[in-house]
Amino acid sequence: MNRNLIFTRNEYQQRVRKTKEMMDKGGMEMLLIMDPANMNYLTGYDGWSFYVHQGVIVSLDAKYPLWFGREQDSNGARLTTWLPDDCIYGYPDEYVQSRYTHTMRWVADMLRGQGLEKKRFGLEMDGYWFNARMYVTLLEELPQAALMDGTNLVNWVKTVKSRAEIAYMKQAAQICEQVMQIAIDEIEVGVWEKDVAARVSAAQIAGTAEFGGSSPAIFPIMPSAERTSTAHLTFDPDRQYQRNDVVLLELSGARYHYHAPLSRTVYLGDPPEDLQKTADGVVSGLQQTLKFIEPGVTAEEVEECWRNAIAHTGLVKPSRVGYSYGLNYVPDWGEHTVSLRPGDKSILEPGMTLHFMPGIWLETYGFECSEPLLITDNGCEKFIDFPQKLFVK
Repeated sequence: MNRNLIFTRNEYQQRVRKTKEMMDKGGMEMLLIMDPANMNYLTGYDGWSFYVHQGVIVSLDAKYPLWFGREQDSNGARLTTWLPDDCIYGYPDEYVQSRYTHTMRWVADMLRGQGLEKKRFGLEMDGYWFNARMYVTLLEELPQAALMDGTNLVNWVKTVKSRAEIAYMKQAAQICEQVMQIAIDEIEVGVWEKDVAARVSAAQIAGTAEFGGSSPAIFPIMPSAERTSTAHLTFDPDRQYQRNDVVLLELSGARYHYHAPLSRTVYLGDPPEDLQKTADGVVSGLQQTLKFIEPGVTAEEVEECWRNAIAHTGLVKPSRVGYSYGLNYVPDWGEHTVSLRPGDKSILEPGMTLHFMPGIWLETYGFECSEPLLITDNGCEKFIDFPQKLFVK
């Protein structure tokens, strides 16, 4: 089969080497990876098959990772990964969503067959894709193994991006810029919210004239009116935009699942004084904080800079003000590593990518104006050059 690799084999090999280094430091001999983004990062596997059990196993002593999944998905691994055929294992359909057995029994049998049943075995224990029954089954099936917590190990490896990854994220940024402009242009009094959401979704996939987009990990977040007073609601499919609506837009472009998210806010009518004051305070604080961000500062120092920058406005943001992001599948584009909040001692490095997201949600409305950033050798660089303001129509 012809391999459809979006990175060189050497890049995948370097990622595996870095993962093994982290495993060795953590005392692990093997690591079970079930997060689809981490599977993709290490092997290239790109199937919408994560509704069944699938994973990648990295062993310190093995040259290649092992991929396992449903037998009918194994050709997907042959088409999209750099792994040789003898490292691709498909399990029979009797294990799919079964009440009578469990896929981890099959995995344990595979490991026993390769003499790996006594290893110190890292698991993504606090991930979306690994659950309690998996853990209990492995505990029963591999009594001589030492099961360890390997949560976010690969996530930390992928926090610093390569040049090739950054190139895809810059393409995602081009898509996002077009998507955001379409959303702002289409929002008008009397227009159905569902129609704008449909055009946004279409634009995310259509991409640009030069390249297409991927489906982003988060559906377009675009609430209106009082729904803007909280985070993470989306459009109302049975509502038309009305005069004096606030509309929040948290949208992303994606290229091979590498994201570039951006938030902006629209007001239909003459904005009230308190909303404009909130917008001005957030934008000013955002701009001051971007000047502060550079390699060597910590995540908590970035948040402190933001907090000091808005102190005179009376605004308070109790939640984190940003996070690392990049390659991901549903349900979110964040990497679950760096968080810009008090207590996070993570030191920023060149190649990290952060979504600086100073969203403010008040009693009856919200305001968002965010920036996706690349940490450079001497500061930070915006992925997208889009006006930082409250858009009034």
